[in-house]
Amino acid sequence: MSEFICRLGTPSGDIVTRIVEATAASDARTQLERDGFKVFSVSAAGGGISSVLPFVGGQKRKVKQADFLLFNQQLSALLRAGIPVLQSIELLKTRSASSALRAVLVDVEEKIKSGIPLSEAFEAQGIFPRIYTASILSGEKSGALDEVLLRYVDYLKRSVGLSRKLRGALAYPAFLLVASGFMVAFLSLYIVPRMSDLFKNLSANRGLPTITVIVLAISTGIANNIWWLLPLVLILVFGLFIWFRTDRGRLMLHRLVLKLPIAGMLIKQMATAQLARSLSTLLSGGITVPDSWDIAAQALNNLELRRRSQSVSPMIREGRGFTDSLKQAGWIPELGVDMIGIGEGSGSLREMLDEVASFYDAEAEVKLEQLTTLMEPLILIFMAGVVVCILLAIYLPIIDTISAGPMRGR
Repeated sequence: MSEFICRLGTPSGDIVTRIVEATAASDARTQLERDGFKVFSVSAAGGGISSVLPFVGGQKRKVKQADFLLFNQQLSALLRAGIPVLQSIELLKTRSASSALRAVLVDVEEKIKSGIPLSEAFEAQGIFPRIYTASILSGEKSGALDEVLLRYVDYLKRSVGLSRKLRGALAYPAFLLVASGFMVAFLSLYIVPRMSDLFKNLSANRGLPTITVIVLAISTGIANNIWWLLPLVLILVFGLFIWFRTDRGRLMLHRLVLKLPIAGMLIKQMATAQLARSLSTLLSGGITVPDSWDIAAQALNNLELRRRSQSVSPMIREGRGFTDSLKQAGWIPELGVDMIGIGEGSGSLREMLDEVASFYDAEAEVKLEQLTTLMEPLILIFMAGVVVCILLAIYLPIIDTISAGPMRGR
């Protein structure tokens, strides 16, 4: 079964977007028409969509995040100034510094001239996240496209900002790990094997310390077999890399990451903030709660959280409350569910979702700081322990020999 994004007209005259599972687009269209909907478009839902800007796949043109963000800011400003959509696209097409974005806008412009709505024109490119095209669709439906784009720009800024903080916070621990690894490799694979002759002479006269015997055995064993060990390690790493690119491998990796003490909670809090902000953005454009949930949950990076979220939308469509359905997902923090429940009960769900997103953004920053604060000393202590063991293995036999020399003289 495949997923299809369907733009529909309801019997009451509303225009909605739904995600339908079917074996083919024609089957999805037939099923919806049988249910009484007017089907405007049916398109396949792309897989492996990232939370912000996936812009990858096959021979598709790639648009940089900065160019995409600037384009949406300018498009919103032009629409707010009263310039029509087609004219705005033409202006931005000629002034864009990105050749990839210009190529995309040329095709979008041609589709708009042929009578295709802006949302469908962007969706046909196959490189934009579903939350973006769904936001544009909701803006077209509500007549407030400029406001919807502003909310999406704000959503994008916050998501990209948190991703940058995450990369920045993990950069220094990663540097420590790599630098320490090179130092340990240099000592154990270059220095220790070259002192093996000295150790043999010392062992002929006196027994070597246990730590020297162990380090010498490991270092010389790796150094003597490096020509087949290195290709084996590279093959294993490459095999794991390929396997983790498959859905099954990524799912297992994402499950393991969620079980880590601090990192697992950090990922859940970041996913909660992203999900709440996505839902708020989509609901503000008039998209229904179950359809908003389908689109927002599909944008989650973690496959295990995405899998757990699949049961929520069917329960909402069956008539269960949004908060009760969220509890069934089993990964959203209890406080977040309670906050959403208050918003649902008071009729201010969208506003409360913004509060949830802001709250868990702040919580994620605290957890991120805790993680990096914990990682740096652990890496330093571990690597320092390894280096000390190697240095002790090198110098203990020498110190023993020197100290034993005067005793022999006596």
